[in-house]
Amino acid sequence: MKLAVFRMGFGLMMCLSVVRFWWNGWIEQLYLEPKFFFSYQYFAWVKPLGNWTYALFIVVGLSALLIALGWQYRLATLTFFLSFTYVELMDKTTYLNHYYFISLLAFVMIWLPAADHFSLDARGKSKPPTPAWAVNALKIFVGVVYFYAGLAKLNSDWLLHAQPLAIWLPAKYDVPLLGDLLQRTWVHYAFAWSGALYDLTIPFLLLWRPTRWLAFGLVVVFHVLTRVLFPIGMFPYVMIVSATIFLDESVHQKIISWIKMLGQKIGLGEGPQVQSTPKRAKASGSTFSKVGPWVVGAVLVFHLLFPWRYLAYPGELFWTESGYRFSWRVMLMEKAGYANFLIEDPETGRRFSVDNRQYLNGFQEKQMSTQPDFILEFAHFLSRTHQREGQPPPAVYVESYVALNGRGSRPYVRPDLDLTTITQNTPRTEWLTEFTDPIHGL
Repeated sequence: MKLAVFRMGFGLMMCLSVVRFWWNGWIEQLYLEPKFFFSYQYFAWVKPLGNWTYALFIVVGLSALLIALGWQYRLATLTFFLSFTYVELMDKTTYLNHYYFISLLAFVMIWLPAADHFSLDARGKSKPPTPAWAVNALKIFVGVVYFYAGLAKLNSDWLLHAQPLAIWLPAKYDVPLLGDLLQRTWVHYAFAWSGALYDLTIPFLLLWRPTRWLAFGLVVVFHVLTRVLFPIGMFPYVMIVSATIFLDESVHQKIISWIKMLGQKIGLGEGPQVQSTPKRAKASGSTFSKVGPWVVGAVLVFHLLFPWRYLAYPGELFWTESGYRFSWRVMLMEKAGYANFLIEDPETGRRFSVDNRQYLNGFQEKQMSTQPDFILEFAHFLSRTHQREGQPPPAVYVESYVALNGRGSRPYVRPDLDLTTITQNTPRTEWLTEFTDPIHGL
């Protein structure tokens, strides 16, 4: 029953996320109003679809609901993975770790037999035993996210200076009961050290039966607290639901029984029959059951290795951000910046300043001003936009300043470089200023 409960929880959380996104008007605000969208490298072809973007979100929401119901599960999960990932790739400005988490998890779930029990697909069919590898794969997947987030916190800014919590927490003075407490320096350090300890130990506490319920309680308290303090959307609830995969089978049986009882009360009948597995029942011999373990295993290897790619890049990670995304580095930086672009006329050599708000909304401009790949992409866009017919593209320079984790503002991009001569593959240490206050740690 573990996969069935996980499937239903995942599907319902994703469906509610789409409703919430639509209800708040974020589809129009983020994907229809802007004139320019920042692209991920190799995915520049993924763009919002105009008013059809609403239809795309409907596909995401409906496929999530079908996952929860377990109807045409494989097709629904594949559809959800493709449509959700397309939404995630439409504009890099909206990147969040948990969007990446959901995309990767959705791909894994395509290959899991999560609809073999308590689903519309399973009605009238024998119930094969849930393979241990499928449950263990989800435990590893969720555990790695926590553990890597904890490893990322083992740096001097987080542990020795409580940054960026020392910036964020005092601003929460209006939180009931906690507002005054959050002004105290020792609380900032307590949050920083306990947060690192939580992330590093919670997977093992969830795995060990004697501490499992204590650990699950900590999961609930931790994520509810982060939801109160920080605007991180549905992520806390998604992680709480994900942690249920560690609970005992008896707990999942009780959850299924409760759902059946609720269905009876609202007139839906008993729902799919939950039958004991006959001793002679065998796991399905479908292609998915044969290939699934290998595909999921490959994804887990990727899941373990890909976050370490930052070691291949020179420079301070928090400054250059080379390899920062997709590595479970959660809430480790507070960057504030300013970027003034100057376009140089190729004929006269005269320069004029660009009003960024002509092309970007406030959220996009804030993200762009502190992230190197955003700055570079926008510079190339400005060059193309201001290129006159029959003339070479104009040069683009930028005057930029960034403050990182409470440090003073300092020049960011080298102001003497024409950014049109730089590509996304050029090492960022060649066109960013040197960071002289190293951050020690992983």
